[in-house]
Amino acid sequence: GQYAAAIAPAALTIAVLCFSTFVAGGGLNLESSTTVELALTLLAGLAAAAAIALAPAGAPLAGAWPVALLFALAALTGISVAWSVAPDASWQEAGQLLAYGAVLAGAALLARAAPGRSQGVLAGVAIAAVAVCGYALLAKVLPAQLDRNDPYARLRVPYEYWNATGLAAAIGIVACLWLGTRRIGHALLSALAYPAMGLLVVTLMLAYSRGALAAALLGVATWLCLVPRRLRGAGMLIACSACAGAVVAFAFSSSALSSEAVALQRRVSAGHQLGVLLLAMLIALMLAGVAIGFTADRRPFSARARRRAGALLIGLLALVAIAGLSALASTRRGLTGTISHAFSSLTNPNAAVPANTPDRLTAVGSVRARYWKQALQVFEAHPALGAGGGGYATARRHYEASTLVVTHAHGYLVQTLADLGLAGLALTVALLVAWLIAAGRATHPFDRRWSGWRWRTVSLPYDAERIALLTMLSIVVTFGLHSLVDWTWYVPGTALVALICAGWLAGRGPIERAAGAQARHWRHLPARITSRRPSLPRAAAATIAIAAALLAAWSEWQPQRSAESSQQALALAASDPNAALAAAKAGVSEDPLSFYALSTLADVQQARGEAGSARATRERAVREQPANPQAWRDLGEHDLEAGDSNAALAELRAAYYLDPGVVDRNDYVLALRAVAAAKAARAKAAQLRTAQARLKTAPASRSRASARARQAALRRRRS
Repeated sequence: GQYAAAIAPAALTIAVLCFSTFVAGGGLNLESSTTVELALTLLAGLAAAAAIALAPAGAPLAGAWPVALLFALAALTGISVAWSVAPDASWQEAGQLLAYGAVLAGAALLARAAPGRSQGVLAGVAIAAVAVCGYALLAKVLPAQLDRNDPYARLRVPYEYWNATGLAAAIGIVACLWLGTRRIGHALLSALAYPAMGLLVVTLMLAYSRGALAAALLGVATWLCLVPRRLRGAGMLIACSACAGAVVAFAFSSSALSSEAVALQRRVSAGHQLGVLLLAMLIALMLAGVAIGFTADRRPFSARARRRAGALLIGLLALVAIAGLSALASTRRGLTGTISHAFSSLTNPNAAVPANTPDRLTAVGSVRARYWKQALQVFEAHPALGAGGGGYATARRHYEASTLVVTHAHGYLVQTLADLGLAGLALTVALLVAWLIAAGRATHPFDRRWSGWRWRTVSLPYDAERIALLTMLSIVVTFGLHSLVDWTWYVPGTALVALICAGWLAGRGPIERAAGAQARHWRHLPARITSRRPSLPRAAAATIAIAAALLAAWSEWQPQRSAESSQQALALAASDPNAALAAAKAGVSEDPLSFYALSTLADVQQARGEAGSARATRERAVREQPANPQAWRDLGEHDLEAGDSNAALAELRAAYYLDPGVVDRNDYVLALRAVAAAKAARAKAAQLRTAQARLKTAPASRSRASARARQAALRRRRS
């Protein structure tokens, strides 16, 4: 019965996470991201409706504040189209936040309806992480079949972003710690956690992600602090790290696996060798897991032995710390100088970017300092409300003359400050506080809880349910720490893990709430459904949840509809101009905020010979997105081609002011020369008119002077 109860939540979690990961990837493709957002929104709406209609009577409504605040953040992002420098990006980001809010709400309502299923959800997280990381390693083992054209040595599939792949491994390591140290359940499942963790450790290291490695260490440390299974967890970590370390050492030492732009034939040969080592590691760790589990069950440690083992582990950690400090002190700069230099390199916007090789794991410098500096510059220019949701990518270009496309600031806080200013930061802090309060009720970490205004001690057993909830808390901490230094909040496959765990913790309610009554409720649910109808308030609330999901899905779909219509217009521009014009106008009507749709309409009108209409459309794009340098550049190039050099020069100057790298220098030079030539022509024409006027007036002047001279001579003779 225990395993049957966990199958449904585990299967649902695996399906959601794997679908989001393998379809959306890194979240940078509009079509795939929209597909995932629509599916998540509709699925979450159905799950919420089912939870509302079928939940047991009297279940507390927990997690309402975090859900409401996340939807408020989505609403602020949507409203920001009114002042955003990129309103189309703001609308798309609002759609993503709506999908995230739906997932958080769905998880909270499911936890409210079935609070005893947390272990199934956690098992689904662990299996999904192993599936994702296993595929990433398989692409390294079989590059000819799965990753033929990848020039990089770092693991980056299936997200196409190595830091997201590393974060998936870090989250999976925390989940496997829970699975491998369980004291109940089938021993084979606990033994399987050992090879799974070895696989995840190898993935983490081959992604060469320093942020993911730090997040994994902090997440594991959080779990060890919260869960009283430290000896089992430490033994598991040591065994898995030792076996995985041998595989990682081979991969680092092989130039075919750790260098960039390696010929496919060499990658195939080295990948097969890596596959053999991975298989040997999995077998060894499986045997180790069985042996450790059997020994721990047959001969459990006494209290004295546990104290000695704990003291030994603390001593080993102290020795490692001392060795690290000694190594730093023995360097040329000394201990304090090395730390100061590392901090300077970390915060230096002009620091050298480390190569995508294993050496980057020991490097400190990063390009993030540059992105963070630009985000803070955008925030200083728009402190109250920011540049609009998703506006960082456009606003940052004013501060750097570069053709490099940077979509995110690589850090949730700095991105929020740049996009939504202090208002977004305030909502984020309120959301975090509300979630911490709700999650604290469900876990009581460190055996403490707030009672009134006092921080009181509680005495609760560390049973299977509570340990699963504390593991979820550790996973959310792992993701949160990583999102501070990267943009994985915008990668659906990684963000959804944290949202599912966070929503479950928020909706679970107090840990003191027994799950027995809810379990009996669900066992007798079929008979109750057939015997009576749901109450009218519940049916109404469920209907509202489905209607809200449909409305949110329709809103999320519009940018993709517009993009499809615009692409169709471009495809028809040469063969059927009338149909192309109709498709382009449909793209604008489906998403009036889309610059791509307006630009496509202008191109189609220009191709049809409607120069006036094309210019009017480009002027509309400038009016609606005056901070978009691309809109000014397109209008300037149009006027330059039409011969209006004065207007073209002013428009290209505006584009250059917003983004020095967006303007083609040849166009700018042509506009300058045309304006100078026109000015010179006007000056020459003015000189010519002056000379002609002088020529016309010269004979008359000479005749008048001659007449005056004759009159003067006549007066002299008379006198």
